Amino acid sequence: MVDQYFFKNRKARFYIVNLLLIIGIYFLIQYFLKLIVFNPSIDGVRLREVKSGAYTSIQLLLPMILGIGMCIGLKMNNNWTKNELILQQIKQTQLDAEIKYLKYQIQPHFLFNTLNNIYSLIDSSPNTAKTSIHSLSKMMRYLLHESAKNHVPLAKEIDFLDRYIDLMQLRTSSNLTLTKNFPMINQPIQVAPLLLISFVENAFKHGVDTVQPSFIKINLGIRKDTIHYSIINSSFPKTEYITDSGIGLKNLKKRLELTYPNRFELTQEDSNNIYTAKLILTVQ
Repeated sequence: MVDQYFFKNRKARFYIVNLLLIIGIYFLIQYFLKLIVFNPSIDGVRLREVKSGAYTSIQLLLPMILGIGMCIGLKMNNNWTKNELILQQIKQTQLDAEIKYLKYQIQPHFLFNTLNNIYSLIDSSPNTAKTSIHSLSKMMRYLLHESAKNHVPLAKEIDFLDRYIDLMQLRTSSNLTLTKNFPMINQPIQVAPLLLISFVENAFKHGVDTVQPSFIKINLGIRKDTIHYSIINSSFPKTEYITDSGIGLKNLKKRLELTYPNRFELTQEDSNNIYTAKLILTVQ
């Protein structure tokens, strides 16, 4: 009755039916208590008298009322548990969908930048362009297969980063000084795919000038279960990119909040034409 009436906005019917049942059971018990079985006698003398009156009525009614209340409480607790589980599943589904959307946002952004670089080499250096396309195919394989996973080995992410840096350097002038320091991975550390690319994209987009001396310093270190990742680069903000200059970094911050809540520290600083970005990430 709790399922059929109480939880289906038929509470009035639920209370009426239960009230009628309580009254019916009460009078039925009173009737049985008057039988000789409950009032034994010897030679017409009763051995005991079943008490009647208000005290007995309370003794009879209270367990029934408490029983109904307990049933309602148990059913409400079960329903709350089920609803909470469904809510958690919905939240997890929404979270997974949002993370996928953020990952897929990176792919066309990355592809656009890389194809621009290769296009500029087709006339001036066709052999280099061919090599670049071959390298791009391997990177696209990573994008298609590995990035669909929740986590990938850090070694693969670094390899992807290395290839991207090589492709980007093909288009830059000799004015750029680039140094990178990636560690040898000797432990099975895994990270969310395409997590490290945003810093590098941002550095090449806003830290390289065709005339003025430019520099990019990339450093990645591992201490126990914590990744220390930083990029320092010269800063030449391009006014034509102001509208979308923060897409990659905003995407990165949002993904970190969803995938690594309370396990990361992201800082950015831009002063005196030098941009610094640092990420401290606990992966375990």
